[in-house]
Amino acid sequence: MEVIAAMRDRISVRAYLDKPVTRETLEQVLEAARWAPSGTNTQPWQVLAVTGVLKQRISAGILSHVAGGGPPSAHYDYYPHKFVEPYKGRRWRCGMQLYGALGINIDDKAARQKAMLNNFDFFGAPLGLFFFIDRAMARGSWVDMGMFLQNVMLAARGHGLETCPQFALAMYPRIVAEHVAAPENHDLVCGMSIGYGDPDAPVNRYRTERMAVQEFLTWAE
Repeated sequence: MEVIAAMRDRISVRAYLDKPVTRETLEQVLEAARWAPSGTNTQPWQVLAVTGVLKQRISAGILSHVAGGGPPSAHYDYYPHKFVEPYKGRRWRCGMQLYGALGINIDDKAARQKAMLNNFDFFGAPLGLFFFIDRAMARGSWVDMGMFLQNVMLAARGHGLETCPQFALAMYPRIVAEHVAAPENHDLVCGMSIGYGDPDAPVNRYRTERMAVQEFLTWAE
């Protein structure tokens, strides 16, 4: 796939076909993604892949924890404690588009909650990834992690796969660690659903807005 097309057409896919992703295919994706840049070539990422029964156990563990009123225990704050404009408006419009694609009325709290919980089932994807970063590293390494994550998502598209990066899966690192040998002294940055996207699912047909270049580019003259 041509790189510009891979970038422009990438979306966060929330419905997948019942088709497994082979270990060989994932390793080919990561073989390409590993060439992401990092400051002084520190390469601060670790990836944990789960599938099958193990993935189901993690999903069940998180869902049970949430259903019982258990609190999140994320290693970091992803969102601000209070949204201000223009970010507040963008967040609201994003939610409205998602609920619209799912046919959910904004006042239907039960349906909205159910849609949120689908995060913890990896949206039905056959493969889940967890991305970790060593706590010994500083903020700059999180920038490196972002570039690596983008490489993973673009490389996945080159192999006919789609993805959805999810902070929701990083909200419960203790539950994840109950089922897998998470690397010690590492923060769980995010999870990711990965698989063959369902092209017929309405939730995969909407697109969120993006700023025009003129809105974020300033020529210093």
